[in-house]
Parts: sequence; structure tokens; C-alpha cells
Amino acid sequence: MLGLFLVLFTLCLAALFVGWKKTSLVLFWLPENKRNKVFMILIYGGVAIVSLIGALSPSTIENMAFILFSISFLALLIGLINPAFIFRKSPEPKKTRARVLKVFGTIAVLSVVIGIATAPPVEETAQRSEQAEQIEADKQEEAEAKAKAEAERKAKEEAKAKAQAEAEAKSKEAAAKKKAEEEAKAKAEAEEKAKIEAKKKAEAEAKKKTESQFAGYTLIKVDGGDTSGYRQAKVVVDIGFGDREYWAFTNEYGQLVRVIADKIILQDDSSEPVNSSGRYYSDEAKVPGVESDSLDEGHIIADSLGGVSNAYNITPQNSTLNRHGDQAYMERVIRDAGGATNFEAIITYPNTKTQTPSHYQYTYTINGNKVVDSFDNVNPDEVNKSLGLTESKPSSSTGSNAGSSTGSSTGSNKGGDLSSVDANGNGEVTIQEAKDAGYSMPITSDHWLYQYMRDNDGDGMVGE
Repeated sequence: MLGLFLVLFTLCLAALFVGWKKTSLVLFWLPENKRNKVFMILIYGGVAIVSLIGALSPSTIENMAFILFSISFLALLIGLINPAFIFRKSPEPKKTRARVLKVFGTIAVLSVVIGIATAPPVEETAQRSEQAEQIEADKQEEAEAKAKAEAERKAKEEAKAKAQAEAEAKSKEAAAKKKAEEEAKAKAEAEEKAKIEAKKKAEAEAKKKTESQFAGYTLIKVDGGDTSGYRQAKVVVDIGFGDREYWAFTNEYGQLVRVIADKIILQDDSSEPVNSSGRYYSDEAKVPGVESDSLDEGHIIADSLGGVSNAYNITPQNSTLNRHGDQAYMERVIRDAGGATNFEAIITYPNTKTQTPSHYQYTYTINGNKVVDSFDNVNPDEVNKSLGLTESKPSSSTGSNAGSSTGSSTGSNKGGDLSSVDANGNGEVTIQEAKDAGYSMPITSDHWLYQYMRDNDGDGMVGE
């Protein structure tokens, strides 16, 4: 078909060339008045253009033939009904159905012929359809491949960006962690350095203080459970159990004369080796004098307050004083307060030969309050008896005199005027003050005065 269009195109060009010289030769089939160059160019030029288009694009000729057939067939139908409508400018004799059929029937037939002639064979059409489908499929596949490649590229870029962001985040996190660790390490080192310096300073101050306190004394170590009653002269010994620092001093005669402690730390039976009797050791030092039936192996600082049992913490002490008197009271006060600070004990002797003290004075601080306990190493009951403090006096009036300054029964539970009994106004009532006010002894725990008096042995009675 390509060859046919090329031949037709060549013939049209030849006709145009010849007709340009002599128009009548190529338009011989037209009437004499129509044989001019304009008709020649329109006819042979149009056919040449259509031939060229058909050679280059057969489908275009097919489409043109279909359009021409549609128009001519429509004109044919209209002309057969009303020829005058189709040939409005023709003379009246030519407005006939025969002419309509001849002109437009011929054009319709030629259109069909051209369409059939230019139409590809069925196989070629199928092949073209397959090719078109294949091309479309290829395009779709290419588009899908391109879209897939684009998606993969985008995914890779996103993964790369995400990995980079994670790497940067990890790097920042690692840097922050490293910085935090370095800061923590520097802080810990600074704190440790400060602790070491503080410790050194405290040790230096303690050493300086110790050297000042220990001036003229030799520091020695003695086992806390040593039961020997011998003491060296002019020495200082730590009598605190464990890490406690309780310092005991002896004079030139080997007598225990002073005990000091910055802080009294109570015994802890949950973490310290305490026996069933509440003591660190099963026995105490046999200081000369304790063999007496009336004297105990008395601790200057009791086991319950963290003291040991060697001779540098033991003195022969009256058993009643030790168990129920001022010594027991002092120890109980410190225990109840959970400890004490600035503790000092001064022990006095009647002469330089004996190891049995004649007097004790304890000074310590509890909850910011300074306390001083001073008492002789004697039986308090005998002293009270010799002073007549344990004898009962008859009541100055019959019946209950609660609320007045005189008269009282041992178990009176009614209130009274404290100022009429408390002679020195210190808020505490002594046995003598109570007796001077006319109250008989003993005062029991249900008496209104009991709360203002000191029950050293804790038996619920004062002045027994």
C-alpha cells in the first residue's frame, strides 16, 4: 500500500508539472471553461497531499475515507428525498435524484474503496493490536518499573536519612552520656577529693586536739575485755567499744580520774556482739576494792552506752548507787535521750592509795541542754536515813489536804499547789522539800507530786 501511495504521489506531481505548461492536457475531462491552473492545483495538489499522508500514515487515510463516506452517505440520503436542497445553486434541470445518486453515490463508493484499500489486512490489524497492546503493556511496565525504582530510590533515601538521623541521635546521645559520665566522674572525684581533704582536716584537727588533750599522757591500747585490775599511771586509753572513741585518763598514781567523749553512741544489740545479759563481755576488770560485798564493778560509761569492761572504765562503786541511785539514773537519762554529747566524768579519790572513788561528777549535753550530775560514792538509802529523809511524819490535819502546802497521804491523787512545795522554784521537788511541806514518804506514782520528783530506781516510789 505504501508503494501505491508513492506512485499516486509521483503521478500527481508529474501532472502538476505538465499541466503548468499546458493545462488542457491534464484536465481534458473537465469542461472547457474549467480547464485552468486553479482547478489543476486543487485537484492534483489535493490528491498529492492525500497520497503523501497515506504513505506516511495509512490510518489517517482510513479516517479521512470514513469521514468522506459518512458525509457523502448523509448527502445521498438527503438528496434522494430533496435534491433541490443539495443542489441549491445548480440550474433547475440538474436538481435531480439521478444526479444526487451519481455524484454522492460515486463519492461514497470511492470512500469505501479507499478505506478498504488503505485498511491493513486482518492479520496485520491483529498484529498491530497486539503490538499496540504490547507497547501499552511495555509502557505500563516501564511506568511501574520507573515508579518502583522511584519508590525504592525514595525508600533508600528515607532509610539513609533515617539511618543518618539515628546515627546523629546516637552520636549526640553518646556524646551527652560521655559528657554526663565525665561530669559525674569529675563531681565524684571532686567530692572524693573534698571528702579526703575533709577527712585529712578532721584527722589533723583530731590529732591536734588529741595531742592537746593527751599532752602529758601516754596513749596505750588495752583490750576491752581485759579483767586485770591494774592501771598504768599517766596514760590515756580508748574505752569505747568498736569504733567509738571514749578516752580515759589516769593520774600519776594509776587512779582513773577523767573520762571524756565527744559523742555517746548507744549499744546496738542488732549489729554488735551482745550477750544475753546485754553486755559486751562476760565479766569486768577486778579493780582493787571490788571484792567488797557492798561495792560493784561500776562502769563509768555503761555497756548500754557503748563502754568496755577493762580497768580503765571500772571503779569500785556502791552497789545501791550503781544499781538504783544517781549513777543508774544518769545512764537511764542518756539512754532515753538516744545518746549525749560533750560527755565528761571527773572521778575524785579520798587519797592517793585507794582505787575506790569518793565522788563522781558527770557533765553532758542532751538535746542542747547541759546536764551536771554530782554525787558521792555512798549508799543513798543510808544517807537519806541518816538525814531523817525516810521517816514518816504525821499529817498536820485530818483528811486530805491536797491543794495546800501541808499534809498528804502517800497515795493522794488530788492536785496541789506546786509553788507551796517547790522552795527554789526550779520545777522539781526534792524529798526534803516535800517533807518540809508536810508530805510523808514515800511518794508513790499515783501522788500528784510524783511527776515533779526524781525516781532514781524507777520503782514508782520516791523517798522509800
